[in-house]
Amino acid sequence: MLPIVLIGGGILLLLSLVIAVGIFNRLVTLRNRYTNAYAQIDVQLKRRYDLIPNLVEAAKGYLAHERGTLEAVVAARQQAVAAGSRAAAAPGDPTALQALMGAESVLRGAMGKFMALAEAYPDLKANRTMSQLMEELTSTENRVGFARQAYNDAVTEYNIGREKFPHVVVAGAAGFRPAQLFELDSAREAEPVRVQLT
Repeated sequence: MLPIVLIGGGILLLLSLVIAVGIFNRLVTLRNRYTNAYAQIDVQLKRRYDLIPNLVEAAKGYLAHERGTLEAVVAARQQAVAAGSRAAAAPGDPTALQALMGAESVLRGAMGKFMALAEAYPDLKANRTMSQLMEELTSTENRVGFARQAYNDAVTEYNIGREKFPHVVVAGAAGFRPAQLFELDSAREAEPVRVQLT
C-alpha cells in the first residue's frame, strides 16, 4: 500500500511540475510578445523624434519671430526622447511608461501649437521640403498608433494570462509583474496629429 501512495504522490508531483513549467513558458512567451510590440513603438517614436528637428529647421526661416514655440517643440522632443529611452529599457514598467506618456502629451501639445503656426504661413505651407516632412510625420503618427494598439493588445493578453488561476500562482512565485498599457490621456490626444499644409 505504501509504495502505491508514494508512486501516486510522485506522479502527482511530476504532473504539477510539468504544469508549472508549461505555465512559466507561456508567461515568458506572452512577456516577449509585448516586449517585441513595444520595440515596434520605439522604432516609430525614434523615427518621429528624428523628423521633428528637420521640421523645426525647415520652419525656422518662416517662424523666426515664433522662437518660443520652436524652442518648446525642441525641449518637448528632448524630454520625450529621454523618457522613450527609459521605457525601451523596461517595456511594460508602469513608472517608465507613465513618464513616456506624460512626455508624449507635452510633445503633442507643442507640436499642435507648431502646426497651428505653420498653417498661418502660406509660404511655409508651399515649401516643398516642409510639405514632404509633414507628410512623413503624418505617416509616422499613423504607424505609432498601429504599433501602440498592437502593444496594448499584447499587454492585455499577458495581463489576462498572468491573472488566471493557476497562472497567478506561478506568476507571483516567478516574479511576473503586471505590464502597463500605453494609453493617451484624452480622446483628443489619441487622434493622430492633423497635417493640412496644402
